[in-house]
Amino acid sequence: MNCTFKKIIIFLIIVPSVAITAVAQKQPKKASQEISIPMDAAHWKHDTTGVEFTMEKNVKAIRIKNASPLVLKDIQFANGTIEYDVALGQGFPGINFHLSDDGKNGEHFYLRYFGSTSPESRTTLQYSALIDGMSIWDLTDEYQAGAKLNIPTWNHVKLVLSGKQMKAYVNDMSRPALVVPKLEGGRENGGISFSGGEVAIANVVLKPDVVENLDPAPGYISSYNDTRYLRNWQVSKGIGFEFGKEIIPPIMRVATLGFPDSTTEWTNITAEDRGIVNLTRLFGATDFKNRRLAWLKTTIESDKVQERMLNLGFSDEVCLFINGQFLYSDKNHFGTPGQKFPRGRCTIENAAIKLPLQKGKNEILIGLTNYFYGWGIIARLDDTDGIHLPVIK
Repeated sequence: MNCTFKKIIIFLIIVPSVAITAVAQKQPKKASQEISIPMDAAHWKHDTTGVEFTMEKNVKAIRIKNASPLVLKDIQFANGTIEYDVALGQGFPGINFHLSDDGKNGEHFYLRYFGSTSPESRTTLQYSALIDGMSIWDLTDEYQAGAKLNIPTWNHVKLVLSGKQMKAYVNDMSRPALVVPKLEGGRENGGISFSGGEVAIANVVLKPDVVENLDPAPGYISSYNDTRYLRNWQVSKGIGFEFGKEIIPPIMRVATLGFPDSTTEWTNITAEDRGIVNLTRLFGATDFKNRRLAWLKTTIESDKVQERMLNLGFSDEVCLFINGQFLYSDKNHFGTPGQKFPRGRCTIENAAIKLPLQKGKNEILIGLTNYFYGWGIIARLDDTDGIHLPVIK
């Protein structure tokens, strides 16, 4: 056997083994083992007066009463699939995930049922972030959807979590009922809990790392490309503001209300991806028994004298000035006759305001109060032709 022939034999032996190794390296990582959570008291933190471990419709289940929290013990969940069954009574049966140890920050997904339901109703289910113990559902109108609910029997829910994205399935496992392109709770992993009205939970299954090819990077958000949003602002400190007090009293003596002056301290704040200027994330939750006021300001530079339409969303009360002159004031209190469309939530559908712009710089100043859930504004011009907006670096 000559030297050349020996080299060929060695090559034929080595190359297949290298190829096999390469193929093995390309095999997908095996998903973690499926975890079925027992429906017994040993695995859950709970209030014994608000939670009952029982048989529900021939299934071992946990009944939640009076919105009592039900926290899964010793679990930190990041990416993967969460599945469970829920039988609805009345209220907002939901799941919280990626929870911080104190339960105040994370993500919240829930169903709504108060005696009637329809797949066409986009308020059947919703996602929102939890910030400082507060669900900012009224700043998250985009993440509502419809689904067919089974009343009074079981509904199957499946959440697929991958990095920043979530797909939520309700009963129909062939199509997600709700897609969230970017989770907003700000956490990558954490605990799991359930809450709601008169509901029963069963068949809780966790599948770590089973993400069904869902991309972990943030998905597409339609407002991202829209240059008409007023995204860069400055904000004052939040201060206590008594109930019954108006931002602008009828006699318009603004100087008596802590109106911003040369001593006011300002902090830069940038709108989040959906265009929301989120003061809850900056200042934390507002106690329902109290009320707070903060001032926001920005600049619009115009190449000419012109009038633009400003679509403005706000929670809860707003008062707007342009170049030091009062322009608009209104209230958006959920559940009241004067609540803004859609149903007291903060969206650019709340108000349309004619904005008179002078040539050059125009200062927009907004007083904003809050006592009820999310605190913030969203603002968008109808057109930016001849308009220049500030950029905060």
